Amino acid sequence: QVQLVESGGGLVQPGGSLRLSCAASASIFSLDPMGWYRQAPGKERELVASKGRWGSPTYAEAVKGRFTVSRDSAKNTLYLQMNSLEPEDTAVYYCHAVQASNNYWGQGTQVTVSS
Repeated sequence: QVQLVESGGGLVQPGGSLRLSCAASASIFSLDPMGWYRQAPGKERELVASKGRWGSPTYAEAVKGRFTVSRDSAKNTLYLQMNSLEPEDTAVYYCHAVQASNNYWGQGTQVTVSS
């Protein structure tokens, strides 16, 4: 069983930045891939960014050039740096990881972009 704990959400003005963190209870070398999803009110959960142990990350078209996903193996933590935030980015953000074909989710962290 893998525990994923997100942090870093909050209220930010349009154009601002936030960094989300996802601390894993297992070595992230065993988690492949890891990623971030989000779910806005009345909408389905969607992939934001994903990063495997190797290779380049993938991003949703809506966040390309603004968001950056990274993995820190020393801290067993996944990050999502979000810049130039827009009201449309408002959602609950979830950390996701796959280990041995099992899917794990964090509890989610709220991101609200509003003036």
